[in-house]
Amino acid sequence: MKLNEGQISKTLAQFRAQVLAEDHPAVAQFCDMFGHHTLFLDDRGLCVLELLEVPGMEAEEGEIVSLADWSDAKFTKLTTHKPEPTGVVICLKEVQNCDGGSFSSMARCASAS
Repeated sequence: MKLNEGQISKTLAQFRAQVLAEDHPAVAQFCDMFGHHTLFLDDRGLCVLELLEVPGMEAEEGEIVSLADWSDAKFTKLTTHKPEPTGVVICLKEVQNCDGGSFSSMARCASAS
């Protein structure tokens, strides 16, 4: 799934990666293979955030799913594989605290993984 700017920002605040630009030549090929997603590159390879959705509710969390691994030491070639959950959970919801401020629910999610 394509993420909105807020979801991308929260993901990048919790996961060391970069977004693969929409105009990158490989995006069309990856979309054909895996569907339309916001694609991330990290030190292991190509991945996406799969939202953990409950029907009728906005997603509060997502899990990083690996789609391809780097196959060379220079990080220039990827080898695709079946989607593999990584166990990395990203918190997307902000919670209001008693004084009206907000904070990300990262602590709760981090303890869940």
